[in-house]
Amino acid sequence: MTEIDPTTRRRIVDALREQRIETPSWGYGNSGTRFRVFPQPGVPRDPYEKVADAATVHRFTGVTPTVALHIPWDRVDDHAALAGYAAEQGIALGTINANVFQDDDYKLGSVTNPDPAVRRKAIGHLVECIDIMDATGSRDLKLWFSDGTNYPGQDSVRERQDRLADALRQTYDRLTGEQRLLLEYKLFEPAFYMTDVPDWGTAYAHCLDLGERARVVIDTGHHAPGTNIEFIVAFLLRAGKLGGFDFNSRFYADDDLMVGSADPFQLFRIMHEIVLSDALGPRHGVAFMLDQCHNIEPKVQAVIRSVLNVQEATAKALLVDVAALTAAQRCGDVLEANAVLMDAYNTDVRPLLREVRAEMGLDPDPVAAYKRSGHLERVSAERVGGDQAGWGA
Repeated sequence: MTEIDPTTRRRIVDALREQRIETPSWGYGNSGTRFRVFPQPGVPRDPYEKVADAATVHRFTGVTPTVALHIPWDRVDDHAALAGYAAEQGIALGTINANVFQDDDYKLGSVTNPDPAVRRKAIGHLVECIDIMDATGSRDLKLWFSDGTNYPGQDSVRERQDRLADALRQTYDRLTGEQRLLLEYKLFEPAFYMTDVPDWGTAYAHCLDLGERARVVIDTGHHAPGTNIEFIVAFLLRAGKLGGFDFNSRFYADDDLMVGSADPFQLFRIMHEIVLSDALGPRHGVAFMLDQCHNIEPKVQAVIRSVLNVQEATAKALLVDVAALTAAQRCGDVLEANAVLMDAYNTDVRPLLREVRAEMGLDPDPVAAYKRSGHLERVSAERVGGDQAGWGA
């Protein structure tokens, strides 16, 4: 790539400084596969320690000022007090994630369960999450349903959609002010014959019916192999219905690996569509969140590395010469258009990101700075006894 002119460099630096990435509370806890969860020293034992780790990530990256909560995993007696503690640590509580997939009652589904009592229980939990949003000042309620069926004929596909629509309507109507409902989809698992919200089209249709404050969440691991995710991004942006991302990487299915680790080029292509639509800044309303399982890697360090991966993909997307790209596209120069994209992608943006961090008063190498800080050694010594946080806690 040619030398970046000062005006362009300033635009890119300002955009990178404004970028915000939300980290997940569960990313700081123990996780694993269905075969084994590997505990690690220093893992948080309660939501307060999760918030403290999230604040640590923000101190080293400068772009992660919010942490998402998962209810009931992060339920406390006083959520306003937890929000106050987060503020003392220099961050805020972000998206509230509902959990209607772990109770025994939900074996046949939650909001689409054929039993009305189970559906009432599930909807009650969704409303409880909005109560928590009221206490924490959170803007977004994120819903993912494991609901579906394993066998043909197990339940009525059409009636399950009716039940889903009813539950979403009751939940949506409970929102107040600037609160939003974000609906996530997943192709399969744990339901294998049919998932009730299997794809972006289903989620989009329900959000369209609900209203302006209902939007779709894209989890980058929730698609069939070969799915063109950046097309989905572009479509939902055009429709004004993209609410956010759950960033992670996958090789085979919903692997929940660190974002940018399996296919960094895909992450670049996604961020390119975001930049083209001027949807990078917080004012546009697209929530960029990590959703990963750090099974064998150190938790805080893994989150920091993931943030850097998103920043690098974003910086490369910002380097795309849009004028040259548009010119090549309009005259049908296929190879030149592709070359413009590849020129940006192949640029080493790490020096530019070091400049951005220096301007922000941060260490240019957040991972190295974290290692030098002794944080892991300190919390490993302090967090002894009690039950470590993990799946279900």
